[in-house]
Amino acid sequence: MKRLMLIPFFAIIALTSCEKANIAPGVPACAVKQIKEFKKESSCDDGAVAEYKFQNKTVYVLSDGNCIADGGSQVIDSDCNYLGYLGGLVGSREINGVDFASNATFI
Repeated sequence: MKRLMLIPFFAIIALTSCEKANIAPGVPACAVKQIKEFKKESSCDDGAVAEYKFQNKTVYVLSDGNCIADGGSQVIDSDCNYLGYLGGLVGSREINGVDFASNATFI
């Protein structure tokens, strides 16, 4: 009887524990690692990662989502260098002294 009870338990574990991150091919390994870590630690269901061209670099914006009041977005480059933070309590719009929204192109 105990074995029969374990079957549904392991089935539930197997079906819910492997959430696959949909990461486009060609994303550098360090960015893939950072994105997976972000998705694992994000407290919001609608947290997202977007890819942009900004200051002649490919950058990734890791957005917390809408479940956090005054949440923001971390910006990293393809070498996983931290470039800055957008939004948040102070409403920051600049990365490296440049308005991100006006100068970034969504890829």
